[in-house]
Amino acid sequence: MNNPLPSQLAEKYCQALQESLDLQGCLDYESEGKISTSYLFGPARGQMFGVLVCLDPEGKEVILKAFSGQYDGKWNIEGWVPPVCDVARFNVVVARYDSAIHDLTDQINKATNKKTTLLRQRRKELSSACLAEIYALYAFRCLNGNYTTIADIFKNQLPPSGTGDCCAPKLLNYAFLHNLQIISMAEFYYGETNRSQSKLHKHFYGPCDDKCKPLLASMLGLDIIYCDETLLVVNKKAGMLSVPGKGEAMQDCVETRVKRLFPSCINQPAVHRLDMDTSGLLVLCCEARAHRNLSIQFMDGKVSKQYIALLEGVLTSDSGVVELPFRLDIENRPRQVFDEAQGKWGITKWEKLTVEYFKEDRLATRVLFTPQTGRTHQLRLHSAHEKGLQHPIIGDRLYGKQEEGQRMLLHASKITFFHPVTGEPLCFESKAEF
Repeated sequence: MNNPLPSQLAEKYCQALQESLDLQGCLDYESEGKISTSYLFGPARGQMFGVLVCLDPEGKEVILKAFSGQYDGKWNIEGWVPPVCDVARFNVVVARYDSAIHDLTDQINKATNKKTTLLRQRRKELSSACLAEIYALYAFRCLNGNYTTIADIFKNQLPPSGTGDCCAPKLLNYAFLHNLQIISMAEFYYGETNRSQSKLHKHFYGPCDDKCKPLLASMLGLDIIYCDETLLVVNKKAGMLSVPGKGEAMQDCVETRVKRLFPSCINQPAVHRLDMDTSGLLVLCCEARAHRNLSIQFMDGKVSKQYIALLEGVLTSDSGVVELPFRLDIENRPRQVFDEAQGKWGITKWEKLTVEYFKEDRLATRVLFTPQTGRTHQLRLHSAHEKGLQHPIIGDRLYGKQEEGQRMLLHASKITFFHPVTGEPLCFESKAEF
């Protein structure tokens, strides 16, 4: 995954850390100097290291550093952020399972093929039980002050071994526990190239997808797929507001969470909006100049967006364009109504992707939408209206069927624009969960 936080400042501190490791040749260079970096250039190979730049409540800069997992069998090294779990309890769990797992391994090495299968299955069951108990020891402090657990995030699925021990969750957990304001984060690989040749000495990498991505999204309260000093791209979940609504109960939204994460952010960072029931890519800017630039790109039609939707029934045509005018229904907000005289024209290109079953007994059509304009509820209306596709989006509570517990199956899957500061062309994609 991309780094969910700005990295520029932290990378400078990472380079200073690399120089200290080079010159001192040890991790505990601030104390005894006995834990050598030679371990990283031996059979075990290199390891990920990370730096998080923070501010304490008085505004003083705090630099945190962490290593992934254990370092040569050590969880705690002076000067480095500690692990999330209680090490003593971790060791108790491992000790309870360790001898039985090793005993099964010895039996497997001596057994016949038929018996080996049963022994392997037993060892797998024991290893899974051990991991489940280990993961129960982890509780991560979140940005909003609450805690999340591995079970909260991965539900009934057992995550990969080592989940929660990478640099990013260790750093963020420590910062949130100590009421630190996070500013910048970066991670680098140090040591002998890993066996898959995917990580090189002193190169920078983002947090891992399989273990860190869901964990960091929960800790930060946002699934941030891109972030730099001026720009964020968030993968908004269905059911969350883009911007605050009216009343205290409607204040929790993407914009509010971004401002909590970055207090120096402008007051209204969202450059565009997605309906609460729509999931997908949302762009926000932390600076006024960047926000203004991107807003102009939207007005000038320089931003391209695509959506994936699942529509009721079967569309007979393969593609087309819907052009219809709509306006707000004053008597029934926020619904929109067809109005050729006073409505604003919306234009949507569409393409049929597949016809499939929804919940095993309902035929549905998966459609790619490419809106040419950005009218309120445009895709929902163009799908449902009798002058449009006449097939409402599944779960659309305003223009389709009311279904208890069914989210609207509309997802903002792709957006392209120019970086508001550098001018670099950017393209982001997000796969729909339905």
